[in-house]
Amino acid sequence: MANLTIVSVDDEYPALQLIQKYCEQIEGTDLLKVFQDPEEALNYLKQNKVDLVILDINMPYINGIELLRQLPYKPLCIFLTLETQYAVKAFELDVVHYLVKPVDFETFRKAINKAKDFLQFKNSAEQQKKEDFIMFKSNYVMNKVLLDDVRWVQGFGEYIILMTHLKKYMILDRMSNFEEKFQNLGFIRIHKSYIVLSSHISSYDTAHVYLKDGEKLPLGRTYKNSLKAYLN
Repeated sequence: MANLTIVSVDDEYPALQLIQKYCEQIEGTDLLKVFQDPEEALNYLKQNKVDLVILDINMPYINGIELLRQLPYKPLCIFLTLETQYAVKAFELDVVHYLVKPVDFETFRKAINKAKDFLQFKNSAEQQKKEDFIMFKSNYVMNKVLLDDVRWVQGFGEYIILMTHLKKYMILDRMSNFEEKFQNLGFIRIHKSYIVLSSHISSYDTAHVYLKDGEKLPLGRTYKNSLKAYLN
């Protein structure tokens, strides 16, 4: 497996020095660049894809959260900051870890190893000729669920519930994001609050979709034509 490529951004140089020191002690990491200027870092990252960014949050001109949002791709991210109040907002961005300064080497090493695991999962999924599972974060833990085990996905504003045959998972995400992320695997929207796998649909009528396991779910009027076109 190739080294984990990293860029670190922090307006405090001693913090960058510590990250450099830590990364030198962790096998399989490649710290490509460090930046004190977040705008300079943003310009670099827009032109150079990396596996992981390690970001401070409170920085001049642009904070770490906005920097991450402005990237044209989605690298793994670890926030390393003095602030604690941004943790919930950070995890909405699917970050690997949220570390509060000062951070000892062992805590940092565990966070880097977690990023390596995430990347390995991602790469292995991309290499499959046919993906038969999905990966998602629930309660700060990455979960792997086989498509055959997925019953439906239900939206509740900022959260979604993914129901399987064995348990249900609460995911901090919007339905639109889930739909965009996994639509190539056969997920289809049947209602403003429901997504199902097309392969699990048994039949449908004017008001409901019937799954092969016997479950009956509502069919929204605005989704009826798209469902018909998709299945035909």
